[in-house]
Amino acid sequence: MKIGIIDIGGGLRDIYGAGVFDRLLDDGVTFDYCLGVSAGSANVASFLAGQRGRNYRFYIEYSKRKEYLSAGNIPKKGALLDLHYIYGTLSNSDGEDPLDFDALMQNPTEFVVVATDAKTGEIRYFTKEDVSRDDYRIFMASSAIPVVTRFEEVANDFYTDGGVGEPIPIERAFADGCDKVVLILTNPDAPMHAKRRDKVGSVVLRRSNPAVADLLRVRHEVYNHQRMLAHKLADEGKVLIISPDDTCGIKTLTKDTAALQKLYEKGYADAAVIAAFVNGAAE
Repeated sequence: MKIGIIDIGGGLRDIYGAGVFDRLLDDGVTFDYCLGVSAGSANVASFLAGQRGRNYRFYIEYSKRKEYLSAGNIPKKGALLDLHYIYGTLSNSDGEDPLDFDALMQNPTEFVVVATDAKTGEIRYFTKEDVSRDDYRIFMASSAIPVVTRFEEVANDFYTDGGVGEPIPIERAFADGCDKVVLILTNPDAPMHAKRRDKVGSVVLRRSNPAVADLLRVRHEVYNHQRMLAHKLADEGKVLIISPDDTCGIKTLTKDTAALQKLYEKGYADAAVIAAFVNGAAE
């Protein structure tokens, strides 16, 4: 039986997912398949590399740095959030907190990263074959929040956040052969309403990137459709949904240390039920 896990991301709010993965490492829970969207892709990478606490440091410590996230990045780098600092300067082999590339690549678990083609709006599913040492652009591509960051180039094509085109890629996991899936949401499990940020992004990108603008306009509808499918599969015993009861006031780019800590602890505690779901499925 093939067991998978999905982390849908959510910017700094995905410290919740970091807590989930640290608990999974502590409990010795493994998967056959991992799928990451946006910040979830980096959470999964550290998990597969066996680097407990690495994701936590990025949310709690590094996010406070101006190089990571600040208005000062805009005139210098053309973006509020500097993905090259996060997934390059900090994460490369000579960086302050390098990703254990060898451990990631040696882990037999299938790893999929979702991004959205900024020109066509099509969904791209990257794999380990698209990663090389000190080249983590697929994580940048998956995490490139429209308007907040620049689109990221990978192999001559430009990409934006995977959550723009596929907010909850539950169908992909089952299409890739999963029999059961753990789904990590980073908001309370409830329908999504049209977000102001998506509306603004749709207007800003209407001329330059109409495909992305169209996706932003209907993103909440796609999210709600995929969420309903996840619940149907959960009723059938095929999906376990893990989500916080509240986000402690954390939004996509909130840097409140105390609130981030609380959300991390929620993720760690909520993940206690995953081992039984995975082990029961494997029997």
